[in-house]
Amino acid sequence: MSLIESGTVQEVWKEIELKLQENPDPYAKIKATYEIHITDEAVCYQLKFENGEFSILPTTASNPDCTLKMKNAIFRKFLAGNLNSMTAFMTGKLKVDGNIGLALKLESLLKEYQF
Repeated sequence: MSLIESGTVQEVWKEIELKLQENPDPYAKIKATYEIHITDEAVCYQLKFENGEFSILPTTASNPDCTLKMKNAIFRKFLAGNLNSMTAFMTGKLKVDGNIGLALKLESLLKEYQF
């Protein structure tokens, strides 16, 4: 069982951080701030991309360009590439506020990393 499947939310975010540090090419040209709410664990993180760098903040420090709200199990499927975000959105499993195009871009970006 992988860390994405069995780790705590904090461990999962640490894994995201490590993967992004290992390979910055996929997000080099992205300029966006994502806010991700894990609704059933009352956890919120911001993932900010700018100037070829990223930061992960366990807060709502900046105004996000795109906010995604989902349960923990859906978040893990989203990371693993086992979730079609449009289907999840249409069925209410994923809620998106802000730029939905950025949500699709995030899905595509995360598929570059094999979580």
